[in-house]
Amino acid sequence: MKLGILDYGAGNLRSVINAFKHLGQEASLVTAPEHFEEIDLLVFPGQGAFGDSARQLNDRGLWEPLRAWLKERRPYLGICLGYQLLFDSSEENPGVAGLGAFRGAVPRFTPQPELKIPHMGWNTARFVGPSLPIWRGLGPEAIFYFVHSYFPKPQDASIAACLTDYAGEFVSGIVAENLVAVQFHPEKSQAAGLTLLRNALDVLA
Repeated sequence: MKLGILDYGAGNLRSVINAFKHLGQEASLVTAPEHFEEIDLLVFPGQGAFGDSARQLNDRGLWEPLRAWLKERRPYLGICLGYQLLFDSSEENPGVAGLGAFRGAVPRFTPQPELKIPHMGWNTARFVGPSLPIWRGLGPEAIFYFVHSYFPKPQDASIAACLTDYAGEFVSGIVAENLVAVQFHPEKSQAAGLTLLRNALDVLA
């Protein structure tokens, strides 16, 4: 299988590459439109702002090939911003359109006393469908590493695959046809994260 990691000028690329290498899977960087046709599975690791990332993807000619990839339901793993950008819009940058692969917006956590924003550190993801292949070997829940101030609110509840509590319950991951996307960082989540990445290689291959 040919694994491609989307390089749009930001994102935690090295950690993601190293995590897959630990699993025995080499990866190439997707930096140009033609690279999409050279891979079987696309990983979109994310960090940075919603609007800046959309602009960089457009500037590099990667936005439309990415939208086509998603429309064709080709294998996709989204991490953090690679999850948020799947939706229509974000409060982080009003007026900037997301990829629109799923209906929904990306609001900011509502400030509360003694609640730190961003949500940063270890937290639990409870699996809505523990029997889904992507969660194999993880049990009914697992602890992952999060760093974010915004979170997707999918309109379609059926795609929710895991839930996390922080300023209330939010959807921390979704599963759809040939697609897995999570708000947390599996590449920074030690054994649980590596298990999820290994499962993604199997499920999305």
